[in-house]
Amino acid sequence: MTPHIARRVRVALMTIVMFGVVVAFLAPLAQMTLTSLKSERQISQARSPLLPSDPRGYTYQGQRYDVYLVPVDGTVRELALVKKGRTESGFVDPAEPEKGVITWRGSWRSLQPSWTLAPRWSNYSDVWNLIDFPRLLFNTVAIALIGTLGTVLSCTLVAYGFARFRFPGRGPLFTLLIATIFLPVTVTLIPTYTVFAKIGWVGTWLPLLVPTFFANAYNVFLLRQYFMTIPREMDEAAAIDGAGPLRTLRSVIVPQAWPAIAAVILFNFVYTWNDYFTPLVYLSGQPDLQPLQVGLAAFNGLYTHNPAYIQAGTMMTIAVPVLLFVCFQRTFVRGIMSTGVDK
Repeated sequence: MTPHIARRVRVALMTIVMFGVVVAFLAPLAQMTLTSLKSERQISQARSPLLPSDPRGYTYQGQRYDVYLVPVDGTVRELALVKKGRTESGFVDPAEPEKGVITWRGSWRSLQPSWTLAPRWSNYSDVWNLIDFPRLLFNTVAIALIGTLGTVLSCTLVAYGFARFRFPGRGPLFTLLIATIFLPVTVTLIPTYTVFAKIGWVGTWLPLLVPTFFANAYNVFLLRQYFMTIPREMDEAAAIDGAGPLRTLRSVIVPQAWPAIAAVILFNFVYTWNDYFTPLVYLSGQPDLQPLQVGLAAFNGLYTHNPAYIQAGTMMTIAVPVLLFVCFQRTFVRGIMSTGVDK
């Protein structure tokens, strides 16, 4: 085998492997999408097709009958079952109804029904109304936007201080800040809840929003690493022009660090959008203030008999984060990769 052919074979094998990985990665999403478009009858019926479909029917003498795949004389025909029996049943050929009832010997329960493609787009409108989706969507968007704004503002200021200013104890303070990443949320849950309960914040959005304006270790670390890649000469040039620290941050640092800031925005927005535990703890008695994740969990408990509704609600919930990632994927990847570069 020549080197050229060997290289083409390797490229073809890598393409096949990557295609297989992508298909495996997207398989759960495809399954969710198909399930959300199925009818309750199809989901509950064994050996139903993968695609959303309805059993084919035929109206005979004013009454509707299901159509089955019936083996007759070595061929499989689509016949409507008009008379059920244990050992023999009566069928009518939809193509030739004038021939009357055809007697078929065997158990009709062993036959496969004939299916026709019929996606139930109405599942989404049903869920939209049943779950009061507009209210939950407004709550989720409001909490996510305000929380993201607070996180970006506070983390940017703290990261700027650690990256550009020298003050006593900067190293130990930064180490202590990073150490909080390893502190489980469950450890601080009860003390935090007790404090918020005593000041009357439980049952409101305040426990979800106010802490975001006090920064968090992960995003501070991400932004600080990126700020350190920006040459200090740019700060000095801004200082010569008379810019103070805040003006330098706004006019020099932030425009240069936009990829990292965009990554923080996406991280925090998606995390807040998908957060279930924290809103459940503080808003369990306030259904009008709950976000999508809490409302969807309650909805799932009411409609366990219809998985199509559950999957439709899930697809509607994850649509916004998926669209955000698709639209800002390049900026997001740039921000993550650049934070590990040292100047």
